Amino acid sequence: MEVLAYLIPISLILGGIGLLFFIFTVRTNQYDDPEGDAQRILNSEWDDHPKP
Repeated sequence: MEVLAYLIPISLILGGIGLLFFIFTVRTNQYDDPEGDAQRILNSEWDDHPKP
């Protein structure tokens, strides 16, 4: 039971860090256009002409 005194705070800190990173990604608009990215992967035009 003594190990819980270490595990609970560590898990709360790691969960808080994960939440902060999630909030950061939402605020920087990284989830705006997931459908566009999916369509660009399937488009054959981009496969033949890579950008330099």
